[in-house]
Amino acid sequence: MKKIILSGMRPTGKLHLGHLVGALSNWVKFQDDYDCLFMVADWHALMTEYEHPDNLKANMFDNVVDWLSCGIDPDKATIFVQSQVPEHLELYFILSLITPLGLLERCPTYKEQLRQVANRDLSTYGFLGYPVLQAADILLYKANAVPVGEDQLPHLELTRQIVRKFNHLYKTTCFPEPKAMLAETTRLMGLDGRKMSKSYDNYIALSETPDVIRKKVQSMITDPQRIRLTDCGHPDKCNVFSYYVTFFPLMKKEVLERCAKAKIGCTECKKELASKLIDLLAPIQEKRHVLLKDKQRIQEILSFGARRARVKAGATMQEVKELLKI
Repeated sequence: MKKIILSGMRPTGKLHLGHLVGALSNWVKFQDDYDCLFMVADWHALMTEYEHPDNLKANMFDNVVDWLSCGIDPDKATIFVQSQVPEHLELYFILSLITPLGLLERCPTYKEQLRQVANRDLSTYGFLGYPVLQAADILLYKANAVPVGEDQLPHLELTRQIVRKFNHLYKTTCFPEPKAMLAETTRLMGLDGRKMSKSYDNYIALSETPDVIRKKVQSMITDPQRIRLTDCGHPDKCNVFSYYVTFFPLMKKEVLERCAKAKIGCTECKKELASKLIDLLAPIQEKRHVLLKDKQRIQEILSFGARRARVKAGATMQEVKELLKI
């Protein structure tokens, strides 16, 4: 049997190039070799967006269209919305009963979010329990591995600690300890050189029009040491060059030489990059256009995915309830 992988995204806005290189490209590869469950994590989104949930449903639909456009195949992977599988909250509650409060308060991601997110009130019981819901998501399907970045390793270790406590407390081997799958990912910086984020509005969405792509690429920060056209560039310090490295590696040597020897200016270099990105996204956007002609089909994919997920989730919860004598 194939090993089980669970991964998900919070529907807090449009998907962008960072999602493409950081997750979606790997998801497409995984679905051929693993039993994959790809989840629209709407409960997780509500933990930070509970005051402004108006766009949540539209974002969920839009994100799934992007997944399918990038090559996620509903015949190979289970695609579903978290809230359509009520067992997630059932297991979340049960695991919250055995999770020490101090373990959550010490979570690095929790403390970092409290410091950085100033425009939302995250000092809530729900947000504190974010890692427990993540653990429930993973354990509900007895996932063997979870694709994570290094910054998410503390969350996964917390899940493993919950597994050990549950299995010890109820003298069972119900849950396997999920292993981290440090997938091959690329960290893509935003247009302004900061982390690409919807919060910073420094991203290029997968569904962006050519005109918007050109405009956004022209706004990109380049080599700060290159003042005049005749100045030799420093590609290793230029965010524009990093996009060539990530998306068009065969052009890396050529662009590096032209920039370093002042054979091309930053404006022209960005024009070429915009053109390349437009061509890169064209097949994704073409497929997206076709998918949007049959919105009912998207709903059917999600309904089918939820039913398939509930079969696995239901079996796990039956086992858990027997252990808890309920």
